[in-house]
Amino acid sequence: MSTHMNPEKVVFGFFIVMSLTLNFGFCLGDIDNPDYHNVYELAAAIFVNLVATILKFGDRSQVGAVLLSTSLVADLQLFAAAIIWAIALHVEQTGITPSVMVSIVSLAAGAMLANVISVLLLVIETAMLRR
Repeated sequence: MSTHMNPEKVVFGFFIVMSLTLNFGFCLGDIDNPDYHNVYELAAAIFVNLVATILKFGDRSQVGAVLLSTSLVADLQLFAAAIIWAIALHVEQTGITPSVMVSIVSLAAGAMLANVISVLLLVIETAMLRR
């Protein structure tokens, strides 16, 4: 058994876990209060999630396919949240009302659930490799 660390797996794991933690940080707080949900944190979650998705394209295993699908789900949910935010500010010009914030955070929470599945799969896959 090899004892050296695979730098590619470290980067892969970093982006998967970072996606989850940024997403979690964005969702934390009163669901309807915009003061708890920073637009830059959502942007960072989208960016890191996209990087994680791109990294998952290289994995041709069965677990890799499921990891990619969870990442795509998270991307879609986060994009939808950003679109709702942009529409509220720039199209309808209503601002971020409590009901708009609830929609945004709910979509981000869905993305967070997909990211939890990704991290769990990564942990399970890693545990299986040790045996």
